[in-house]
Amino acid sequence: MSEHTEHSESGIPVKHVIGFIASIVLTLVAAYTTVMSGLPVPWIIAIIMILAVIQAVLQLVMFMHIAEKNPIPQYGNILFGFFIAAVVIAGSIWVMS
Repeated sequence: MSEHTEHSESGIPVKHVIGFIASIVLTLVAAYTTVMSGLPVPWIIAIIMILAVIQAVLQLVMFMHIAEKNPIPQYGNILFGFFIAAVVIAGSIWVMS
């Protein structure tokens, strides 16, 4: 098996399946925290934000291949994405106020 393939002998992309299952688990934990827990609202918001960051990092590593040998172009794209998200959020807050 070459070093660039992440498939098992059966041809299943194991790394992608693990990332997919972990993403589903994190989403279910966030949904449970929101709906079923009796925690105060600030705690719920903090937990959801932490889970969102964990899931974003998980997806960057598992699906976007950020851990490859030359990730410099991907870092630029990610920073641009954060910039666009910040502009949209700031603009939305500004318009709603």
